[in-house]
Amino acid sequence: MIDIKNKNALVTGSSRGIGQQIVLGLAAKGCHVIVHGRKRENCNKTLELLKQYDVKVYCVFGELSEEKSIDNVIKQVKDLDINIDILYNNAAIMTSYKEDFWSHSWEEWMESMKTNVLSVYKLSSAFIPAMIENGFGRIVNLVSGIKDQPELLPYSVSKWAASKITIDLAVKLEETGVRINSLDPQWISTDLGGEFADHSVEEVLPGALKPVLISDDGPNGETFSAIN
Repeated sequence: MIDIKNKNALVTGSSRGIGQQIVLGLAAKGCHVIVHGRKRENCNKTLELLKQYDVKVYCVFGELSEEKSIDNVIKQVKDLDINIDILYNNAAIMTSYKEDFWSHSWEEWMESMKTNVLSVYKLSSAFIPAMIENGFGRIVNLVSGIKDQPELLPYSVSKWAASKITIDLAVKLEETGVRINSLDPQWISTDLGGEFADHSVEEVLPGALKPVLISDDGPNGETFSAIN
């Protein structure tokens, strides 16, 4: 495992849930973190929890469902004038469970694809080139092993697409110090995962950090599980 002390990490959707656990885990290893939420005030709880760690903490905010808003988030990050060494594309939405799985609306499909897929591409394109130039980077795209549930089709398809982004971009990073991998957190009890999930949100650690602790010639384009 590598040492990520003094590296800088951006974790989208880190105002709560899995993202919040990830920034706490990174900070515990001495990694500086950028907390992201839809609104600035949404980040307050995470920022408070991070005070116990001797790291630099930043906050950016904005929706990841529209191009202009994503661009604004990217600008906020770049205005910090620091290298982004680690990127967790964690933020996602899940549309409602539809017993009538033919009734997923066009709007639900579009919202799922914009937030869960296009934001992954936009954020990756914003920060991976500099990682390549700097000779170091870790990108982790959160995916899902959900299957055989057309009742959640917009969500499951969008997560499959995020996995495909990971696999295809990995080919272009083979000869660099940048690694891109997916992380399946498993079924976790969060606002998105619901109260009947198999695992508590705290259980994603330490497994969720595995993709950033690999060596520069380590796994690339693969899927890690937060919980074995």
